[in-house]
Amino acid sequence: MDKGPRNDRWYLRLMAPNTKGGKFAWLDPTSIYINGAAFRDLLDDLCADLEGVEADVVAGLDAMGFVLGAALAARWGVGFLPVRKAGKLCVDTDSVSFTNYSGRTQRMEIRLPAFAPGTRVLLADQWVETGGTMAGAIDLIERQHGCVTGLAAIAIETAPRTVRFRETYRCASAVLPGSRWQRECDAQFLSSFTHYRPEDAFPASLRSGFPRPHDGL
Repeated sequence: MDKGPRNDRWYLRLMAPNTKGGKFAWLDPTSIYINGAAFRDLLDDLCADLEGVEADVVAGLDAMGFVLGAALAARWGVGFLPVRKAGKLCVDTDSVSFTNYSGRTQRMEIRLPAFAPGTRVLLADQWVETGGTMAGAIDLIERQHGCVTGLAAIAIETAPRTVRFRETYRCASAVLPGSRWQRECDAQFLSSFTHYRPEDAFPASLRSGFPRPHDGL
């Protein structure tokens, strides 16, 4: 797949539509991570958009925020804090309830104490839809007297809570506000779905060997 212009965030075309029904997220962005050039360009764009933001720690939300958060922490040379689903940690924790994008009430937690008061924290998640999960993570950080300095995600959909996030915090998303990608994300259907092919995310050296359905395999 040709990259196309950098300001078009070419790698967003690699994201896959949901094929499993309503209890799953409406798309899968993980094919961006599979493609080395796509993952690198995603991180380049987020880091450029976060220029000037200072953080001592990047906190990633369970589970796919671990991928993006850990990668950003490694780029910045700072520590990484996992924000876990409740019941996963074997140490003292602080936990919070939140309502996720599907309307279900869940709990998540961080170790106690997780950092010194005044620690600057960048929060990262793969996708922010209604903002409920991110709001819970912000609460956890601030209850331990951390300072949330920014939010990062592949996309932040437009919703009342996410609008407040953009007004309150420095937010960086690969899907740029005002772009056609933002409009399509808010409608929860990407035009790229109409010609989506999983093999487009594969390394170029391996793509030619991908079997086609008409090959009888």
